[in-house]
Amino acid sequence: MKIIFWGVRGSIPCPGPQTVRYGGNTSCIELRFEELNRFIIIDAGSGIRPLGDRIMREVLPRGPIRTEIFITHTHWDHIMGFPFFTPIYVPGTRLDIYGPVTYEDEGLERIIGDQLSYRYFPVRHSELSAEINYHPLKECRMDLGDGITLTTKYLNHPILCLGYRFEYGEKVFCTAYDTEPFRNVFPTDPESPDYDPIAAEEGEKAALEENEKILRFFHRADILIHDSQYTHREYLDSKIGWGHSSFEYAINSAHKAEVKKLILSHHDPLRTDDQLESLVNSYRERIEGKTNLAIEIAREGTELEL
Repeated sequence: MKIIFWGVRGSIPCPGPQTVRYGGNTSCIELRFEELNRFIIIDAGSGIRPLGDRIMREVLPRGPIRTEIFITHTHWDHIMGFPFFTPIYVPGTRLDIYGPVTYEDEGLERIIGDQLSYRYFPVRHSELSAEINYHPLKECRMDLGDGITLTTKYLNHPILCLGYRFEYGEKVFCTAYDTEPFRNVFPTDPESPDYDPIAAEEGEKAALEENEKILRFFHRADILIHDSQYTHREYLDSKIGWGHSSFEYAINSAHKAEVKKLILSHHDPLRTDDQLESLVNSYRERIEGKTNLAIEIAREGTELEL
């Protein structure tokens, strides 16, 4: 299993001299199984455009394009590249697109496909040449064939968002973005007029249980890609409830779950490459000698072999 990063930024594409080393495209990952002549795509952010170019150049000459796209959630930065994914305009292409749906009256096809309407784009979804099938996805375990299995887990984001755990050949690869720690949403201050001791206690238990489930989902993954859009201070100052994690939380979670390698991703669009490197180097220094966890920064174009 080879993991290729085509987009690593969060929220909005941010090309330019300050992001050129790690990349400015939004989320898109390719899982390549070369011995199976198969590949799987995770998310359709702006990074899916250059991935589409790769597919046209290297896959199409060998025959019709067949693949699955797993959308973590339907916020725009994770689907905005879909209209620019060239294989959807090629006759014979067949795509199966999976993802969670927050609003049952608006299916995955409508949410993703509405980008391809004349009010936004010069080509309509109904005019595409590819055969595209949409599949709503919940927490589950799936047999993807060829010895590949997938387990999904709900994360903590303002809309339904899934983490993905792929297993193949005794190797485990996990994703966790966009997400933040589960927390007690009930008042815990006895002086608050809305304080209810039973609700406060149950809320604390529920948050603890959900965070433990996340750690079990990550357990002993060979590679975990985790949202790390903020520092802990940034998160506490003004980002609670936005659905993104801090570097510190991602590192602590990976360590507790006995993950082998943590890839920090979904970089804040305001964070320069220099700032990213400085922050991550400081975290490496803090944990040196205290854990076997390896930490890397997600970089567009990087290929990791499992």
